[in-house]
Amino acid sequence: MLEEQYLNLARFVLENGQPKGDRTGTGTISYFGYQMRFNLAEGFPLLTTKSVPFRLIKSELLWFLRGDTNIRYLLQNNNHIWDEWAFKNWVESDEYQGPDMADFGLRSQTDPEFKAEYLKQKEWFCQRILADDDFAARYGDLGLVYGSQWRSWQTADGQTVDQIQKVIDQIKTNPDSRRLIVSAWNPGDVDDVALPPCHTLFQFYVNDGKLSCQLYQRSGDIFLGVPFNIASYALLTSLIAKECGLVPGEFIHTLGDAHIYQNHVGQIQEQLTRAPYPAPQLWLNPEKQSIFDYDIDDIKIENYHHHPRIKGAVAV
Repeated sequence: MLEEQYLNLARFVLENGQPKGDRTGTGTISYFGYQMRFNLAEGFPLLTTKSVPFRLIKSELLWFLRGDTNIRYLLQNNNHIWDEWAFKNWVESDEYQGPDMADFGLRSQTDPEFKAEYLKQKEWFCQRILADDDFAARYGDLGLVYGSQWRSWQTADGQTVDQIQKVIDQIKTNPDSRRLIVSAWNPGDVDDVALPPCHTLFQFYVNDGKLSCQLYQRSGDIFLGVPFNIASYALLTSLIAKECGLVPGEFIHTLGDAHIYQNHVGQIQEQLTRAPYPAPQLWLNPEKQSIFDYDIDDIKIENYHHHPRIKGAVAV
């Protein structure tokens, strides 16, 4: 069963990982170097042992594919998964005059009064991003994150490279190439973005009419982030396969620092008690060909049966 790949990862890190500090101050159980393989012919690898909101996954991927780096598009689609990083830029700016929001990620987990104020401030921030063009331009942009690196990589001579279009063209014209690679890790930019890319590089492989993809992810939040990453890259592989006249093969997920945050241990343990349902199926609008033409309603999940949601705080 597809989902056992993920559940085995969670079990393995719980049993074999080591305590490790991290940038957020939350603390993790960490293991370095792990690989999962998902055969996309068996179904779409969206977890069923907890509810995973596919609408957030597809709107985020479409945001990347647009080359967009401003959270306004995400907010317009009721997607809040990047809010905290933009909000952090706002509350650390000279313009911000509100209550002290230092370490809001950690403080909101232990102080109910602070959490209520934090949520109030973040809601105000999101509404202003939606309503105020100038404010959105100044505080909604996350810098040269995935969308920028994928669609307009900056070269030393001032040119830009559309890596996604280039790799699609290569798959169509030279499918045996060993250079079907897209990189989000630009050493010159990693210190100037809201969050340096966690999923850093991916490579495609064509064989027997199938398109496979391997992702190298430097840092993987097993409870919250990795389920999104699995589904997002399975979707990306399926979209590109369709455009190139191929069928989806495997998604191979290689993790560097695979970790469970200390405040997610209980949630992971609960998830591991649940039996998976059969994998759902992916539906793509047959009238759309180019991956750049898809809208939210052109991508759907069918027959998705799942256990209830398990909440967990994002480490910022």
